[in-house]
Amino acid sequence: MKTARTALAFDLGASGGRAFIGRLHAEEDGSKRLETVETHRFSNEPVQVGTHLHWNILQLLRELKKGIRGAYRQGFEPTTFGIDSWGVDFGLLDANGELIGLPYHYRDPQTEGLPQEVNALVGEERLYLESGVQFMPFNTIYQLYALAKSASPKLGIADALLLTPDLLVYMLTGIRACEYTMATTTALYNPEKMEWNKPLLDRLGLPSKVFLEPVHPGTVIGSLSKEVVAELQVPDMRAVAVGSHDTESAVAAIPALNGPFAYLVCGTWSLLGTELSEPLLSTEAMRLEFSNEGGVGGAYQLLKNIMGLWILQECKREWEERGEGIGYPELTEQAEQAEPFRSLIQPDDARFFGQGDMTGRIRAFCEETGQAVPRNPGEFARCILESLALRYRQALEQMERLTGADYSGLHMVGGGIQNKLLCRFTAQAIGKPVWAGPVEASAIGNLLVQFIATGECRDLQEARRLVAESFPIETFEARDALGWQAAYERFAGYGQEG
Repeated sequence: MKTARTALAFDLGASGGRAFIGRLHAEEDGSKRLETVETHRFSNEPVQVGTHLHWNILQLLRELKKGIRGAYRQGFEPTTFGIDSWGVDFGLLDANGELIGLPYHYRDPQTEGLPQEVNALVGEERLYLESGVQFMPFNTIYQLYALAKSASPKLGIADALLLTPDLLVYMLTGIRACEYTMATTTALYNPEKMEWNKPLLDRLGLPSKVFLEPVHPGTVIGSLSKEVVAELQVPDMRAVAVGSHDTESAVAAIPALNGPFAYLVCGTWSLLGTELSEPLLSTEAMRLEFSNEGGVGGAYQLLKNIMGLWILQECKREWEERGEGIGYPELTEQAEQAEPFRSLIQPDDARFFGQGDMTGRIRAFCEETGQAVPRNPGEFARCILESLALRYRQALEQMERLTGADYSGLHMVGGGIQNKLLCRFTAQAIGKPVWAGPVEASAIGNLLVQFIATGECRDLQEARRLVAESFPIETFEARDALGWQAAYERFAGYGQEG
């Protein structure tokens, strides 16, 4: 056995980031096996400045540098690296290449009310058919419109817009690039014409000059700058444009060898979707709030953003702040013992998007809908997990109607699958098997694209086969589904599109 290639992946999430080394082993029989090692972990905490919430982008840069230096100190020798993160957020550079202010956090309140204003100005149907993106308050289009509406001087002096992974790659290499999958999250990129929507930019008073021509996943962007090499005292490394939107990296790592397939990227957010050869742009897809995002290998992802384990995470944080902290294993055990279907919420209700008093928000929803109110952590957790599983069923059935496909089951990937109760509930809710794994799908997909870029993997199909052969996949069958149909009918009346 020999190690054919070593790569470094940075996977950034809303609350923290990790660095992973990927080693692609070539066996004597010609087969390959991927091994991953987590080499660095760090927190990602936003910073409140006055009325605005910002990302601490310089702290993230510091942690990436630690990750690069640490990889070599631990004896690894990666020749490439890639960065993936959440979508939509960005930084602006001036003509000298300097960052203009701190990037805003997608939960910053500056976009409140702006989706309705922009949609009325442009036309809701036109905006969807020209972007294919679900109307979410944090979309890049609304963030930029907020700057334009407030007459922010930032837009006037901006020379380039770089989405989060692109901005960090720039800080490490000095090279400006716009990665394609991230560009498609902005609602300013036309997926049919494969270009920035200049008429829309002009209509909103946004400068088109700041938008770079996107490069596709697998493009080698360039090398670490000589300043970074000298600072970290490491050999040169090349930056690869991976599926820089973490969802697209995660989808690249789904071990689905036959299509069509349905997937759920499960974490703070839930992204339920399927892979298509072209975008699905229709008024029905708009009504059902599905997005079309560019994917790895020229594919498109038809997907729906669903609130995820954020609701449970916020409840847990609230209990900890009150000195009533409870670990996830104990919380899951209590949830399993709690009464089924006692309380249900609609996870995508706008009230569950914000921070703070999450248990109070759940109580209010239950009171407004005439349900019993959860009384303890186990009941809150069961309410959240059952509601998520039912929402997944609702979105899956909507997607089947849109595509005409009958999916044989659901591939679940991401950190949320460590909650096996959620996986089991999901299988019971949809009445089909759930295949869970891998957990670190975004980091693995990041690595796979690097190996495709360097020729170690032939294409995405071979890369997915490599995942299936290298990582355990757990199957949850749709057994003991008593009561789920009645619960679904009740849930369906709680205020989301059918």
